[in-house]
Amino acid sequence: MNTWTDMQEIQPLVSQMLINSLKKDRISHAYLFQGAKGTGKREISKHFAKSIFCPNREEAAPCLECRECRRIDSGNHPDVHWVEPDGASIKKDQILHLQKEFTYTGMESNRKIYIIDDADKMTVNASNRLLKFLEEPSKQTTAMLLTENGQSMLDTIRSRCQLMAFQPLNPVHVERKLIAEGLSESSARLFANMTNNLTEALEMSEDDWFANARKLVIQLIEVLQNNPSEALLFINHKWMPHFKERVQLQQGLDLLIFWFKDLINFHLDRQEALVFIQEKERMEQAAMKWSRQKAVKQLSFLLEAKRKINQNVHPTLVMEQLTLHLQG
Repeated sequence: MNTWTDMQEIQPLVSQMLINSLKKDRISHAYLFQGAKGTGKREISKHFAKSIFCPNREEAAPCLECRECRRIDSGNHPDVHWVEPDGASIKKDQILHLQKEFTYTGMESNRKIYIIDDADKMTVNASNRLLKFLEEPSKQTTAMLLTENGQSMLDTIRSRCQLMAFQPLNPVHVERKLIAEGLSESSARLFANMTNNLTEALEMSEDDWFANARKLVIQLIEVLQNNPSEALLFINHKWMPHFKERVQLQQGLDLLIFWFKDLINFHLDRQEALVFIQEKERMEQAAMKWSRQKAVKQLSFLLEAKRKINQNVHPTLVMEQLTLHLQG
């Protein structure tokens, strides 16, 4: 993401609100950027900082080429301060150091910006210290607090910030980005549906565990289709040894859910909605075994299995019961 136009594609509402504040010269003293990981909080906060400092800005758009823009990009701008967790938390001393920095005159202007990443990880003492900082804002100071979990922050801090709610990314946008990163269309489609977090999607694409999980799902479908009596054996000897953790098992169930959703879409001739786009031949064969109504029924069994896993029912018991239903 290099321009406001790029950012409007992934976060249209937040981007437009920030653009309007720049155009009207009504920049708030503090913003709370709240949204899931990978929704563009860091990129947009950095771009907003460029827009504030860029001497060549045209309306809201920074030039991206001047000394100010380049230094913000590299993290070396003397009047843009980043605060990140030191270990598991952001500590009081880090906020005290930030306050000390802000007592000095700006290196090149009176304008200063500070960006606190993972702001929900501030300790109680750090939060109270930041609160005092926010209570006496300077007109030349802009704070951006970035968080995935704004509800865990002090209400008094939240009330002093303008809330910017970052929405989950559109799977189509994530898919395009993944293809641009070099993934095949089939892999990009699958990972974009597994997560709307671009970073997580790229990590999955490089994960051997996930590649094997994908293979096991296809193998289980083939066993259910061609040798259903061997399905329980497959679950106990191949499936469970791979999906050892509950979060892994949830991912395996998600993949199976995508398969049966694909089967329903295949019956409805909605080819554009398919996730396993490289498995059309297998899908044709599966359509002969499972009618649309049967696929809907199997989907309900899978969703029930996910609910039981969330309720800490024993994973092996859940999978064995699910397999008996899928065999039927």
